[in-house]
Amino acid sequence: MKLDTQYFKQKLGEEKQLLEKELASLGHKNPDVPGDWEATPEKHNIDQEADKNLKADRYEELEERSGISAELENRLVNVNIALKKIEGATYGACEIGNKPIEEDRLKANPAARTCKEHLNEKV
Repeated sequence: MKLDTQYFKQKLGEEKQLLEKELASLGHKNPDVPGDWEATPEKHNIDQEADKNLKADRYEELEERSGISAELENRLVNVNIALKKIEGATYGACEIGNKPIEEDRLKANPAARTCKEHLNEKV
């Protein structure tokens, strides 16, 4: 089976742009750690909130934004790995069993790193 890597490269590029846009809406890039994003609170100054309840709400909001940011950042890492694999001509191989990843799986998730057999295993 010969994969249309240009198709997947385009899909991954589109997803990368979307992820970066979403991450930027939640925070900013950490200048000290390449590829790391930090969630920031919405346009409220947590330290200057007078009401303890409002301050607690802002911290809770920041924790929620941090959780979402972490999930998006993880997804972006996988997209970048897939793009590097396309460039290195290793795209589409399961990282556990080294067998080809099923095309329907890649169409559903172009950043997939394992085949269906190893779907629930950590890489």
